[in-house]
Amino acid sequence: MFAMHKLFSSIMLLVMTTFSCSTFRASATEIPDPAHDSSLAKEKGQEVAVLAGGCLWGIEAVFEHVKGVINSESGYSGGAAATADYEKVSSGRTGHAEAVRVTYDPSQVSYGQLLKVFFSVAHDPTELNRQGPDVGTQYRSAIFYANEDQKRIAQAYIAQLNESKAFDRPIATQITPLEAFYPAEAYHQDYLANHPDQPYIVINDIPKVENLKKQLPELYKEK
Repeated sequence: MFAMHKLFSSIMLLVMTTFSCSTFRASATEIPDPAHDSSLAKEKGQEVAVLAGGCLWGIEAVFEHVKGVINSESGYSGGAAATADYEKVSSGRTGHAEAVRVTYDPSQVSYGQLLKVFFSVAHDPTELNRQGPDVGTQYRSAIFYANEDQKRIAQAYIAQLNESKAFDRPIATQITPLEAFYPAEAYHQDYLANHPDQPYIVINDIPKVENLKKQLPELYKEK
């Protein structure tokens, strides 16, 4: 991904000299709240959601701006510990997806609300094994559920969105049990915050955060 991003960034630097960055915007879809969701907890606590939807930089950045989220961490899920390495994952042959571990307070935000952010502004859930310029199984859309309640909510929400035809195409998101999450290398963490002017970030990821603020203001927070 990093090599591809560097090439893409070089190309887009040339494009950006001719076209305004406003020409390029991450897609965002207005979708209903989940019909089936967990109630907000009565007391503060910590729970975890692991989600994958393309390059981990953008997913991490979006959830860092969601109310009730305590931490958003880039990493890998779906493969073995021995292959939880960026260069290996980039081959697309490890079974891993670039994923993000979202630690959140269930008294402030529900799992279903996190999924609403995930489906509506964080990525395009109808794309199969790709997101934007990034192609491969490591960029697949996936929900790694930690318990049966998360599984139930995710399955019900996908069925609801498909039945309502919220998207032009069926949702391609996989729902699979969480076996393990492996944090990515340090240079991947807080990538958008540390590289806000990087062309890939400007074109693909900053618009996602902007869409969160514009489309779901009740869930948006400044860092």
